[in-house]
Amino acid sequence: MTKTYDELNNQIGQLIFKSSPDGAKKVIAQLEFTSEMDVCTFLFDFYNQNDELNWYLPDSDITSPLSDTVKELRQYCINNNLTNGLPAWIGCVITLDIEKSKINIDFKYEPFIEE
Repeated sequence: MTKTYDELNNQIGQLIFKSSPDGAKKVIAQLEFTSEMDVCTFLFDFYNQNDELNWYLPDSDITSPLSDTVKELRQYCINNNLTNGLPAWIGCVITLDIEKSKINIDFKYEPFIEE
């Protein structure tokens, strides 16, 4: 069964929420894929209750399904011509506002994570 755009966004949000540290108000996940889409670089930050920015490493039981779901979202965009014939994005910055239960995904078309 093919998932809808909203279902994929909800699944991404649930995975990030599940990975979030205790006391996190907002989580920012950055994902960038290689051009072959076979390797993904992750960065995870969060704001705590004191609005202090920290980073964390989620377990691999989150990163693997999150990577798969983001790739599925990318393929959905390609299949449904949401790229307007242009190359598809290679990564994204996902902001999950836990207090407001809101998710925002900013698609990236050029490499953006510095090594």
